Amino acid sequence: MKKVLIANRGEIADRILRTCERLGIQTVVIYSEADKDLPYVNKATESVYIGAPPAQKSYMNHEAVLKAAKDAGADAIHPGYGFLSENAGFVNEVENRGLTFIGPDAKTIALMGDKVKARQTMSAAGVPVVPGSDGAVKNADDACVIAASIGYPVMLKASAGGGGIGMQRCSNEQQLVKAFASNQARAKAYFGSSEMFIEKAIDNGRHIEIQIFGDSKGNIVHLFERDCSVQRRNQKVIEESPSPFLSDKTRKAMTEAAVKAAEYVNYKNAGTIEFIVDENEQFYFLEMNTRLQVEHPVTEHQTGLDLVEWQIRVADGEALPLSQSDINYNGHSMEFRLYAEDPETYLPSPGPLSTFTYREMEGVRIDKGYSEGNSVTPFYDPMIAKIIVSDSNRARVIEKADAFFNTFKVEGIKTNIPLFQRLLESGEFKDGNYTTQILNKKKERLS
Repeated sequence: MKKVLIANRGEIADRILRTCERLGIQTVVIYSEADKDLPYVNKATESVYIGAPPAQKSYMNHEAVLKAAKDAGADAIHPGYGFLSENAGFVNEVENRGLTFIGPDAKTIALMGDKVKARQTMSAAGVPVVPGSDGAVKNADDACVIAASIGYPVMLKASAGGGGIGMQRCSNEQQLVKAFASNQARAKAYFGSSEMFIEKAIDNGRHIEIQIFGDSKGNIVHLFERDCSVQRRNQKVIEESPSPFLSDKTRKAMTEAAVKAAEYVNYKNAGTIEFIVDENEQFYFLEMNTRLQVEHPVTEHQTGLDLVEWQIRVADGEALPLSQSDINYNGHSMEFRLYAEDPETYLPSPGPLSTFTYREMEGVRIDKGYSEGNSVTPFYDPMIAKIIVSDSNRARVIEKADAFFNTFKVEGIKTNIPLFQRLLESGEFKDGNYTTQILNKKKERLS
């Protein structure tokens, strides 16, 4: 593999660039009109204008991306996360053009991207799934029958969904009926499919995922867990590893289940098995992400491995660099997703980064796609950067993160730094005694 086109933007484009440069691989970065001044654009071997700001006219435009790869002489495409990363049709197009897709095969992406089929597949594999509908739910009446059988509250979800879109918690039949049509319409608009399904809501649960990796030789390993329970609007805000909640017994059972799931679908490249874990540490399969995760740096810090390098090597036909017994983790790490958003309402806050400064600290990694003077536009996800903090134990990570955010100065837009500071001072968070409901509490109760 000599030249890779990075079919993404922002911090993940910059992140992939760094590994390619270290490996001596040439890079091609694509950019929209809105992103032409972002710092990573000029770091690549080549930069190619891809189209107008709306994603459908640029980063989601199959033909434009493939043309850019062909014109630049790239022999592989790394999709990052989001956009085309889990689009099975795009993967087929990439391979039909004689290019290598740095990720799993199209068949696996299609299977696990459909949440109804994924549930059925994992159940067949012997992996526990959340009680819910056996297949897609046709209409609101059928939804109410199923909900009554498993008991409220329930989660109404889009089969092709992700990122919390098309998902809604319903406490009773009235809420479910009201939510069904609107979520169907939203799912159709975002994902091209209006198919819905229902799961039992586990309110006081932990969202814990297992990083897995497979190669073309039949090898599958796990790289331990990440606790992703700090969420707003069903979207992750802080991730950490190891989980402060799991016992060693449950951790072992979950990693074994994740490997079993990956083996069942003959998984290749990077992937994540996501579970919901209840108060008694009973865990259930939620979904599989067939791509590199936003929070992969947490695992990199814990294991000392470069997951993007692993992706590239596996896509190039190599075996996994390490066996399971060779993979260890040390200390503690947390990732904080820095968003351009109001810390109270979580609404996006686009605008110019007139000030963007912080003090560099040992054990603090900044993955960013913007620099001071750039503007955060309303066209894409409002994440500006990721701050990954590592140390020998969780208490030291919290202390270091708190000190770091006290040095961080951002002006021109609102950010969620005040939310991080509030959480870092919260006894509930400090003790590790929190669930996915932590940000649904009123500020005065978060203490």
